[in-house]
Amino acid sequence: MSTTHSTDATRMLDTRGYAGPTIHNTNPLHLLEKPVRDRITESYYWKEQCFALNAATLCDKAAALTYIGGTYGQQKPTPFLCLVFKLLQLLPEKEIVLLMLRQRDFKYLTALAAFYVRLTFEAKEVFEVLEPLLGDWRKLRRRTREGGWRLGWMDAWVDDLLTKDRVCATQLRKLPNRMVLEDLGVLEVRVSPLGEEIEEIDEEEGSGDNEVEEVDGHGHTIEGGRSDVSD
Repeated sequence: MSTTHSTDATRMLDTRGYAGPTIHNTNPLHLLEKPVRDRITESYYWKEQCFALNAATLCDKAAALTYIGGTYGQQKPTPFLCLVFKLLQLLPEKEIVLLMLRQRDFKYLTALAAFYVRLTFEAKEVFEVLEPLLGDWRKLRRRTREGGWRLGWMDAWVDDLLTKDRVCATQLRKLPNRMVLEDLGVLEVRVSPLGEEIEEIDEEEGSGDNEVEEVDGHGHTIEGGRSDVSD
């Protein structure tokens, strides 16, 4: 894990002869766009709350989050986005990221780790690691670009990460189509957790199709060949 604890991250952002660790063949901090990086390093939260964080203390900060989001108002970065940037600076070991993702006590820590996974992991791992969260229905508050609030759910958040190219003021690396990865044998065919329920519904609807109601001339149902009303 990186031992860098500089508040302003200037050294890692220096493009002149950068020789540090890379993600997808680029400086990890450059996975966020320059205007966003500048807003983050100028923000109060970054300067006051992200000083000397390591992976453990960052988890404490993430556990205290009360919403997710990118930038809002006059392009002000959310604490969520600042912590994403700090993770890109620290580059924690994969095992630590997975622990952050899979713990069940702090949902915003899970959401933060999911975003980091989407930014930094390879496509195969992104699908394998994030898809189990499509069955997670914990509620999440989200800060909108206009500065308002929107209620959402963890499964919808993960679906955005898997299907959208831009999330939380961040241009995401394009993922290959899942079906293409299945055809190449990279991924197993995904079985929906709702598969059994859907099959049961289909069976019920199929059995119902075989039962045709007989009605008389007045529109009344005929049971056993007789009308359900007397003359």
